[in-house]
Amino acid sequence: MARKIVVTSGKGGVGKTTVCANLGIALAKKSLRVLLMDLDIGLNNLDVVMQVEDKVVFDFVDAVENRCRPGQALIQDADEPTLYIMPSCHLAKRQISADAVKKVVNRLADSFDYVLIDCPAGIDGGFRRAVSCADEAVVVVTPHLSSVRDADKTIAQLNDALQINIVVNRVRGDLVASGEMLSAFEVFSLLGHNPLGVIPENDDVNCNLKLHTYNKAFDLLANNLHGGTTQIYDCVSQYKGLFGKIKRRLKRNG
Repeated sequence: MARKIVVTSGKGGVGKTTVCANLGIALAKKSLRVLLMDLDIGLNNLDVVMQVEDKVVFDFVDAVENRCRPGQALIQDADEPTLYIMPSCHLAKRQISADAVKKVVNRLADSFDYVLIDCPAGIDGGFRRAVSCADEAVVVVTPHLSSVRDADKTIAQLNDALQINIVVNRVRGDLVASGEMLSAFEVFSLLGHNPLGVIPENDDVNCNLKLHTYNKAFDLLANNLHGGTTQIYDCVSQYKGLFGKIKRRLKRNG
């Protein structure tokens, strides 16, 4: 039976879908069977991030409404044979219940090691529907007080039975070293839940240019999730000391 993990955030724009996609890829690179499910009906873009939008025949709503079998809505990734994507749709004509979603997730769970559920931002009905399918949660937050506050509100809405893990995304080591940005460890302390990983600010990742290339930060994240290790990617040390100060200046001027 798969570990069913909802990837959520307090607000949009923190890189939740990109984290979900890259984490799935990193797990699949370890020969684990991974399903990425897009439950963000209406604002769905996991298929775009994973570059499979042209391959969509059936989607999650089709499976829920019995227009296809759940397995028919899956798209196999071109680079990682153990990675599959279930896309969502732009519009559902009828209200979709949490029970209907659970039925689809549970029918697929036996075929995978991980089901990563890309959750809508916010805490409305779509959020509750996605969370109801999961046994664990990964909360994605950026190192800004507004994002931390919103993530804290989201955590308060999660079921107490869920294992809650925190990923701090888009960390700029130069700004942390100069005291202009919260450190990941300050964010972990403020939220008070299990620190799963840190992802640096990276234009290639955020623009989906290099999803399938090796990324140490996501590899550590996958190791921590799957193997229970606690190694956190170091975004800051290269910007400390005299040479680090020079690097900070060059990065700022660049």
